[in-house]
Amino acid sequence: MTTKLQGAGLEPIEHASRDEISALQLERMKWSLKHAYENVPFYKKSFDEAGVHPDDLKQLSDISKFPFTKKTDLRDNYPFNMFAVPREKVARIHASSGTTGKPTVVGYTLSDIDNWANLVARSIRAAGGRPGDIVHIAYGYGLFTGGMGAHYGAERLGCTVIPMSGGQTEKQVQLIQDFRPDIIMVTPSYFCNILDEMKRQEIDPRQSSLRIGIFGAEPWTGQMRADIETGSGIDAVDIYGLSEVMGPGVASECVETKDGPVIWEDHFYPEIINPDTGEVVADGEMGELVFTSLTKEAMPVIRYRTRDLTRLLPPTSRSMRRMDKITGRSDDMLIIRGVNMFPTQVEELVLKIPQLAPHYQIILTKNGNLDDVEIMAEVRPEFDYLNEAERAQLGAQLKHAVKSYIGISAAIRVTEAGKVERSLTGKARRVVDRRPR
Repeated sequence: MTTKLQGAGLEPIEHASRDEISALQLERMKWSLKHAYENVPFYKKSFDEAGVHPDDLKQLSDISKFPFTKKTDLRDNYPFNMFAVPREKVARIHASSGTTGKPTVVGYTLSDIDNWANLVARSIRAAGGRPGDIVHIAYGYGLFTGGMGAHYGAERLGCTVIPMSGGQTEKQVQLIQDFRPDIIMVTPSYFCNILDEMKRQEIDPRQSSLRIGIFGAEPWTGQMRADIETGSGIDAVDIYGLSEVMGPGVASECVETKDGPVIWEDHFYPEIINPDTGEVVADGEMGELVFTSLTKEAMPVIRYRTRDLTRLLPPTSRSMRRMDKITGRSDDMLIIRGVNMFPTQVEELVLKIPQLAPHYQIILTKNGNLDDVEIMAEVRPEFDYLNEAERAQLGAQLKHAVKSYIGISAAIRVTEAGKVERSLTGKARRVVDRRPR
């Protein structure tokens, strides 16, 4: 399908007025609620039990009357009971990894796939990509939405795609050197692996052809952005998405501002709620991100609780609202001796110490009735000459920072370069929980 994105400027909706965006959202939300209610038994039952009907939506704020959808609801309706169209109308199926139980299954009609490609193309363009650019995709392909979502969007924009997928880090570096891509789409933690491999091969990452990195699929801090940009000479841009809502391209940063992903509000209606009470909070307040899909045919989601913690911010480079960087997930929060801790807090402290690499793990064990925490970090390759005593000094510095800023006492182990477990395909494993269940 031909799209106006190829060779064109911004789409009209990207600079529409707030009234125009709200009117479109209301029209599409009414359709989405009706579509879900009439075609998904789960939503009919859920709405009826809550005493609400799609006709009760008179204004956008009325969405708060409708019940939430949780990941467990998707698993309870495994595999295809959340689909709102006959199965034979579903053109593609993706699914989560299912590491904590049954995978969550999502479906797409041909129209859904077309919308998805347009939104990822819009996202790549916002990140600075243009038709004719070469895009190296190192997100995983397969049931994970990252690889194919990025692939279709890059093609839709008119780019040349290298469908590398994850893993084979040495080959990743070889193809970057040989094919000279302009853009890489990958998780930030795996890009750090690629940078390490470049340095191992005595290649200066700043001399590569890459000018833009579009990073998503896991939380990453502003400090990691600065670290990546300094080490590679690229613009590091955040893309946001999750398979239950669509996949990558629900929101994306604009390269000219890099001030938080712009939510494509013409297709997704965001809310921020208090994760404990479920009450909607005002824009600018921190809480849990909730999405209602406005255009999805195969699998609409109504008030889906993402568990991602962030806040809504006013528009800047586009007319739609932004979301702040994800600070963590409400279900990833660790409670250690009564203190709340998120992995991203540890990452921020690790990266404030220049000698430490952006690779770390939080290891949890039990000592009697108390939780013990060990943070394993490693030095950057250029500091591999440091001896055990010097690494211990860095560990003491990190230990003090963790105690001061997070409020917990943790054992710190700083190893030589390359000792922390690497993700070979995508998301880093930041927490290893060895506590008895």
